[in-house]
Amino acid sequence: MIDNISWLAVYPEIVLLVMACVIALVDLWVKSPRRTATYVLTMLTLAVVAALEGVYASSGNTFYGFGNMVVSDAMGNWLKCFATIAVMVTLVYSRPYAADRDMLRGGEMFTLSMFALLGMFIMISGNNFLVIYLGLELLTLSSYALVALRRDNATATEAAMKYFVLGAMASGFLLYGLSMLYGATGSLDIGQVFKAVLSGQVKHQVLVFGLVFVVAGLAFKLGVVPFHMWIPDVYQGAPTAITLMIGSAPKLAAFAITMRLLVDGLLPLAIDWQQMLAVLAIGSLLIGNLAAIAQTNLKRMLAYSTISQMGFVLLGLLSGVINGQVNSAVAENAYSASMFYVVTYVLTTLATFGVILLLAREGFESEEISDLAGLNQRSPLYAGVMAICLFSMAGIPPLVGFYAKLAVLQSLLASGQTAYIALAVFAVVMSLIGAFYYLRVVKVMYFDAPLTATSVSAPLDVRFVLTLNGALVLVLGLLPGGLMALCADAIVRALAT
Repeated sequence: MIDNISWLAVYPEIVLLVMACVIALVDLWVKSPRRTATYVLTMLTLAVVAALEGVYASSGNTFYGFGNMVVSDAMGNWLKCFATIAVMVTLVYSRPYAADRDMLRGGEMFTLSMFALLGMFIMISGNNFLVIYLGLELLTLSSYALVALRRDNATATEAAMKYFVLGAMASGFLLYGLSMLYGATGSLDIGQVFKAVLSGQVKHQVLVFGLVFVVAGLAFKLGVVPFHMWIPDVYQGAPTAITLMIGSAPKLAAFAITMRLLVDGLLPLAIDWQQMLAVLAIGSLLIGNLAAIAQTNLKRMLAYSTISQMGFVLLGLLSGVINGQVNSAVAENAYSASMFYVVTYVLTTLATFGVILLLAREGFESEEISDLAGLNQRSPLYAGVMAICLFSMAGIPPLVGFYAKLAVLQSLLASGQTAYIALAVFAVVMSLIGAFYYLRVVKVMYFDAPLTATSVSAPLDVRFVLTLNGALVLVLGLLPGGLMALCADAIVRALAT
């Protein structure tokens, strides 16, 4: 018998699923080339779902449903709320671009985006290996279809093929690792796995073997070295609107499953997975920043930038446990810094790709760095938004990216471990190197002669959302306390259960 609590735990998911199916059917009768009715219905649905998640998150309650297979807690609900808002913003920015490229012949872009979001929700809510994997597959299959949405475009089709092959391999890694853990512990329930590992009755070698495959699968989803091969090719090859879709909200879901699996389920093995995360973080910071310097394609540069940014997220995740001992204050500080980092990274990415989408027009993609030449003379507003985002990613005060980096570095220093302090120093040096390629784009926008004299025009909704997006990057940098407190409270409640 399924109780009322179970339905309450998945209420937003039910609303999203039902409306995605309804919108797919309604779209069959929509004749508008810009899919206006489909777009409005999608945005209204997402707004309702985001509000629902916000109410759930604000209540601070944690409850389990369907025999502990799903969990509704503050951390998950805030991440789902932010992911929904990110998808809404993505669709606002993407619609003019998609309409110009004949990607709105059907409403697939809207319905697939909703199913991808549903996959993220299931990943974030999963308290069971199978539920997490189910969510992951729903997200990735929707993403493959979105990347291949321009069927007549060879580059997009090639990107979709690469994404599909490498994604299938990564899913296999994760599934094999989870099956090893299931074989060792006898349970798919994350809470039961934690108890089994903590008891010390399970063979350590089997657990570590499974853990290696799980970490490899998670690393692919986060896009960190050496599982980063798909990111530059898919970012560059996919239509820019879809690049934004796969480069923003899914990062929140990837962070959530990393927390669920490694922290909630495998915390007694922290001493093993911390070493793996440290190697992944060092590789990501080094290769991400050095490879980005060599890029002339803006989307490819931002792909390598993403790899280095995810390296910082891993630094926060690995500094929560010291010598196998869990100190609640240190853990809360580290994981909340990591959550703050991934949320602010998604916010900045939305605005960055928003400007690239805005500059693209029919038959012109605006994806080379040189395409931004003289943007300040053509449109000071959009050049300003882009500069704020690039400065933020570089970690320049007083923008939110600086505070995010500072929070992660503080969590490393607070551990008092020599190895972690060395990691913090290494991260600072890599950030200094990384600042070069961000500042180079700003220099092109402000000091190079424009290639065209045409001014940049945008629909009212795009202009409003983009301006608000850029302003948030600045305001959250000046007043980061509220969002940081929200992340800290969410992590405290998640760890308490």
